[in-house]
Amino acid sequence: MRNLVEAARFPQKPQPEPETTAPAGRTIPLIPAKASKVPDRVFSAAMLFCGLSLLTIVVLIVIELVLQSRLSIHAFGWRFFKGTNWDPVAGDFGALPFIYGTLVSSLVALVIAIPLSVGVAVFTTEMCPKPLRGTISFLTELLAAIPSVVYGLWAIFVLAPLLREHVQPWLAKYFGWTSLFSGPPFGIGMLAAGIILAIMIVPIIASISREVLTAVPQQQREAVLALGATRWEMIRVGVLRNARTGIVGAIILGLGRALGETMTVTMVIGNTPQIARSLFAPGYTMASVIANEFTEATGDLYLSALIEIGLGLFLVTIVVNILAGLLVWSVTRGMPARVRA
Repeated sequence: MRNLVEAARFPQKPQPEPETTAPAGRTIPLIPAKASKVPDRVFSAAMLFCGLSLLTIVVLIVIELVLQSRLSIHAFGWRFFKGTNWDPVAGDFGALPFIYGTLVSSLVALVIAIPLSVGVAVFTTEMCPKPLRGTISFLTELLAAIPSVVYGLWAIFVLAPLLREHVQPWLAKYFGWTSLFSGPPFGIGMLAAGIILAIMIVPIIASISREVLTAVPQQQREAVLALGATRWEMIRVGVLRNARTGIVGAIILGLGRALGETMTVTMVIGNTPQIARSLFAPGYTMASVIANEFTEATGDLYLSALIEIGLGLFLVTIVVNILAGLLVWSVTRGMPARVRA
């Protein structure tokens, strides 16, 4: 009762609305609601433009490839991607040898590069002494900055003689019964192209895998070690298992580089449109045939066939990305890409 009487005698004044103050004591006026919508709308429109621009670029590329290759499409149809004959004089074109060479060289590169890249990433993040960690990481990233033509020159003058004189005779002697390592040792061919592609994609896969492994929380490692696991078990269960989705993504990026590499492969693959089971035999890829013969295409059908090969390379890239997405889904089983215990 006494409180009510005092409240009636001394009424409280209305308190002003609180103001936002800066750390230095200066008052920051509140932004009106109407004024804040204009920057938001501008930002939203800019982001929408960026997203639609990428979609527009892809659509324009597809339209241009289809329009420029329609002469070859009308002349050969789907038989173009199943044909094995490539005869510009007779006007008979088939892209199957180039598809085969692209897939085989990329597969050989992945077989060599994946264990080496993951091993480099694991060593630099988990086992490498700290004084050497920065040096090895720098050298790994330096390999990605070397121009393709330099890789090609090194492959011609160093890798090809090494394969011809030492590696290929040894493979033919002990593994020639598989027919994968049979035939005369030329030095250049599918094996040389696969090895040089592996060297080129190692820094890509290793650098991204290293960042993914670094992002794994330290608590994961300590929890596995606390359960009595060895160091290798900790790396295998606590680190690699949690980073497998990111490693798969790194492999996909490396595969994209291998599929589209042009100059280096052109210099060492042999440039012969044939399908051979032996990795010693020369071959051709879809990217290298475009770079090698585009300036020699005198007829409209010849030029259209080369552009259709570019369209086929685009389709192969799409198929590879779809298969890679299915692979990621099979690993994660539809769960979100996050760190899992």
